[in-house]
Amino acid sequence: MVLTRQDIPTVPAEARELFRQGKWTQRTSGLCVGYANANLCIVPRDLAFDFLLYCQRNPKPCPVLEVLDPGDPIVKSLAAGADIRTDLPRYRVLVRGEVVDEPTDITQYWRDDLVTFLYGCSGTFEGALEGAGILPRWRQGEESGAGLYRTNIPTVPAGNFRGNMVVSMRPIPSHQVSRAVEATSRFPGHHGAPVHIGDPAAIGIPDMSKAEWAPGPTLQPGEVPVFWACGVTLQAVAQESKPEFMLTHYPGRMFISDIPSEQQAVL
Repeated sequence: MVLTRQDIPTVPAEARELFRQGKWTQRTSGLCVGYANANLCIVPRDLAFDFLLYCQRNPKPCPVLEVLDPGDPIVKSLAAGADIRTDLPRYRVLVRGEVVDEPTDITQYWRDDLVTFLYGCSGTFEGALEGAGILPRWRQGEESGAGLYRTNIPTVPAGNFRGNMVVSMRPIPSHQVSRAVEATSRFPGHHGAPVHIGDPAAIGIPDMSKAEWAPGPTLQPGEVPVFWACGVTLQAVAQESKPEFMLTHYPGRMFISDIPSEQQAVL
């Protein structure tokens, strides 16, 4: 039986069970709305300090929510008891910056020296956008989520980790842009307010039809492209800095936590 989005439970633990069983490997946008989402990055212990320092210096794209002990795959605070090796729809395995596998389970790649980082995701504030009257495209019948693009915005390096920021793009009706800024600025732990509004070429995106990681929705008349910092920045950084080994979520296939999104909001 092929599942549709309507078949996925709205309770995060139940949705993660389907991911664990390999029954859903598609985008998580629109699933368990109202619960915090997280990006995932896992590195060897000898890279963990520089990696954490990189995140600390770049909180806009890399806002850390939880760090696990070396060799421990079990989440503690975001979703107690969840297994980071199995509870996402799909992963990426990178060796020296190159993607070598995209499995639905990373148990076979697990090592005792691996340190897990979970950091904020803009999927967390989509409920707030809806509350402001801004409907994401998946609510309007489109399958596409936010488009993901590499920019010319530099990040602050740490150790060997360096590279430019990746952003997510959501088309926003021009008369609602200020509402979008206000709604998302309440979630600094999930990228917060946009980093750019308007002309994509100004941040090094020459053609929005050519998203490097995930294709985005097409702009409709009266809409403005609005860009938020994105956690896929760390995958772009891996391509440039070429760490020996890294495990990540597959873009658009996020970790869904048990934490209500509003608990992550400020103001």
